[in-house]
Amino acid sequence: MKLLLIRLLYVLTGLCFSLCSFAQDTVWVDATKVNTKFLKEGSNRYLVYFKMGKDAARSRPQFWTRNVSFETYNGKEAIVIKQEWEDRDSVVHTVKSVCDKKTFAPLYHQSWWKSRGKGEFDFVNKIAKVNDLPLTEADTAKNRKAVWQAFQKALTQYTLNWHLDLEVFPLLPYKANTTFMIPFYDPGFPVPKFESYTVTGSGKLEGYDNQKVDCWLLMHESRGLKEVFWISKKTHEVLKLENEIGKDRWRYKVKLGFSV
Repeated sequence: MKLLLIRLLYVLTGLCFSLCSFAQDTVWVDATKVNTKFLKEGSNRYLVYFKMGKDAARSRPQFWTRNVSFETYNGKEAIVIKQEWEDRDSVVHTVKSVCDKKTFAPLYHQSWWKSRGKGEFDFVNKIAKVNDLPLTEADTAKNRKAVWQAFQKALTQYTLNWHLDLEVFPLLPYKANTTFMIPFYDPGFPVPKFESYTVTGSGKLEGYDNQKVDCWLLMHESRGLKEVFWISKKTHEVLKLENEIGKDRWRYKVKLGFSV
């Protein structure tokens, strides 16, 4: 009987260790959790396209160019990211975002959309504009009031610019079985909130010269949406996104090896 109990104890102990090995670690991302050394100066270009069914042809292609530079902004070391999105034969979206070089917290964000105009958010001087009109506490229009209130909340806490997700993901401390709670805020949109991104495993992408790139798989889910980002374990750069939208619809982003 005593021998049986000892064996049972060993089995339970082994099971406990096994379960612990698969437990998820939760990392609440703040300024101490990001590492901007993984961002390099230069231009990156992504091909973005849709598949509107399992066997459908690729459609609605866009090219996203993202340029990273290290500059000085208001006397502080900063990282400047400029984006240009091309759709067929025209530019549909441009962005200039400035972030603190150490913490990657937003300092400035200016955007233009072909479909809805301009937005400007100055986190240093606490000024915001939409289509060149300043936002204030006196605004009564529902949409302007919501944008202003979201910006005011973002000024009181540490956030990361959700419009720079492809530059934010390289900054994270990756390891297996980890969930990152990221305080994302997209200037001009709803209030900041923590979004859950989970490292679900590893995968390999085959590139030029049959080179196989070892990647982390980072998954994010929300209602009707599932995203899986393929992130190089060596360089932390985002190489691919598989985005499942609803039923049998997908969006892809693929980093191009060469840009002209």
